[in-house]
Amino acid sequence: MLSARDIHKTFGALEVLKGISLDIASGKVTTIVGPSGAGKTTLLQILGTLSAPDKGGRVLFDGTDVTALPDRKLSAFRNANIGFVFQFHQLLPEFTALENVMIPALIAKEKSAVAEKRAKEMLDFLKLSDRMAHK
Repeated sequence: MLSARDIHKTFGALEVLKGISLDIASGKVTTIVGPSGAGKTTLLQILGTLSAPDKGGRVLFDGTDVTALPDRKLSAFRNANIGFVFQFHQLLPEFTALENVMIPALIAKEKSAVAEKRAKEMLDFLKLSDRMAHK
């Protein structure tokens, strides 16, 4: 479960997020919608641990307050638990889609066969299995 509690974020005098709280159950696909400038990207950056909330807001992953983790542990947590698909993707062009998905597991020193199996499962879940071999 991913939980956010009292998430605030300001940029100068502009308060973009004003006390957002939410819960996202494991295995669920969730969308965040709103007009341009509403704070969707800012919220996703905080939920993805790329940015920190203001005013003591917290992000919890399976009960662990990831906003309190030191940088090194936060980087390891992010590599093991969070994936990002950006609007303008940053895939490495010299690798296939399958290899691109495997990279975080290989960085974490996972066995290649295990990383490949998990990457195939993720691509299948996202209905992208037909793209595995494409660069």
